[in-house]
Amino acid sequence: MKRVRFYPDAELELTDALQWYAHKKEGLDAEFMHCIDEALSRIVQNPFLFPLSLKKTRKTLVRKFPYIIYYAVGAEEIMIVAVFHTKRDPKHWQRRE
Repeated sequence: MKRVRFYPDAELELTDALQWYAHKKEGLDAEFMHCIDEALSRIVQNPFLFPLSLKKTRKTLVRKFPYIIYYAVGAEEIMIVAVFHTKRDPKHWQRRE
């Protein structure tokens, strides 16, 4: 099983989203994190299941929330490139690839 690691920018995006949902409604941050964990589990179980987005980066949707997780599969690990809101300009994360 491959290890999951986050780019610093992806970790910051996740933290920002959690804080936003925490202020929006009580418990919504926990629900968001549960959905993120589910998506990460799907990625770890079958990292090549999801479509390529750019070059070597793949993507999967986060259920119930307007987020996409972009990731790259390496020999030893899965690198989370972005945890990205679907309304944002994708060019913002693409320079990380």
